[in-house]
Amino acid sequence: MNNNFFVAVIGAGPAGLFGARELAAQGARVAIFNRDVKAGGLAEYGIYPDKHTMKEGLRKQFRQVLDLANIDYYGNVTVGSTGDLTLDELRALGFDAVLVTAGAQGTKSLGLPGEELEGVYHAKDVVFSYNKLPPFSQKKFRFGKRCAIIGAGNVMVDVARHLLHVQNVDEVTAIVRRGPAEVNFTKDEMKHLISYLDLEEFDHEMERVRPAVEAIKQDLEIGRHKVLDSLAKADPKTAQGKFHFDFLASPTGMYGENGALTKLEVEDNILTEKDGKVSAKGTGVKRTIEVDTVIFAIGDKVDESFGLPTEWNEFIKNKEPRFPVDNLTFESSVEGVFVGGWSRKASEGLVGYARKDGTNAAKAVWQYLQTKQPANASAEAVAEKMKNLGKPVILKEDIKRLEAVEAEEAKKRGLEEFKFASNEEMLQAMGFMETA
Repeated sequence: MNNNFFVAVIGAGPAGLFGARELAAQGARVAIFNRDVKAGGLAEYGIYPDKHTMKEGLRKQFRQVLDLANIDYYGNVTVGSTGDLTLDELRALGFDAVLVTAGAQGTKSLGLPGEELEGVYHAKDVVFSYNKLPPFSQKKFRFGKRCAIIGAGNVMVDVARHLLHVQNVDEVTAIVRRGPAEVNFTKDEMKHLISYLDLEEFDHEMERVRPAVEAIKQDLEIGRHKVLDSLAKADPKTAQGKFHFDFLASPTGMYGENGALTKLEVEDNILTEKDGKVSAKGTGVKRTIEVDTVIFAIGDKVDESFGLPTEWNEFIKNKEPRFPVDNLTFESSVEGVFVGGWSRKASEGLVGYARKDGTNAAKAVWQYLQTKQPANASAEAVAEKMKNLGKPVILKEDIKRLEAVEAEEAKKRGLEEFKFASNEEMLQAMGFMETA
């Protein structure tokens, strides 16, 4: 076993942390570079806030990874063309390979009129905000009484819960491009929202879409079950608002007055089916819905300013991989640079998926390393470079101090969990000067 390989991992979500662990277990030295102060990525900042047991279980695993002697951690460091250092500058430090697990930091845009209006947001910004990820935690949102969410996945469910429970909005409508059978939230997530669904209105909506569903010979009951099966385990209702579905509708524009959103325009769709795949097709018939807020929950794309070539919202991958794992390619189009987790395939699966994907990406990296001699990059030189960035760079021991302060604060306030909502507060808690 050759212990002289030194690998950079960019991003410290589940894919990056478990990828780093896999490489460390093989004997490689690993340096993790993370945009955020804290490790955890979407496991820390994407899971609904009340899932304390699940989050604490994950944090425990992440701490074990960071405790490994051959893993270095550099938080509050952004890699990218507009970051603290570019991908090329990072590679110039002499790493034997780079594993990119920075997630999908871009937001998909449909390029519709009115996207710039106050009251129009991306789900990621909302989720990051209520999970207290700086700088999103400082962003001000205009959540009016009537909100529409574009999408029908688990993120839509989380955002709807937040709007109803925390923001106390009157109504939330999920605008769904296809029919009820194509929703892709899980029963386990929907149980948190289902008690807000107006059942009588849902029946009317099902009858409204019946002709379109039956036109492709699909049984309407499939969709009804997909939505209503979570009723048996429904959380009790704790707020007054209502939740609705508006199926077979695609957004075509947002309109407002004085820069603030007032209406969402949608086009009615029909369904088409080809080779078992159901698609939505516009009818040209448009209508408007009066709303104060529109939130797009339509998935993510990679950050084009990161420094790797992109195509179709993803980093370009080697179509004929030299080091495949499970018949998948983890190789970017740049020699020695690999991608894992959502950086490989955006918005795919949850924590378990990211963990597996990061681990497999690390296996591909290890195969690649076996074909070369170590460059003998210096961990000291990397540490020196980080020290000279002219900003607070967070190390493993700093994170431990921060966790201790936040745990103490939670205890004092009688909360299950407490998080500082700004980088300044976190830096102060760790003993960095506020002005650093």
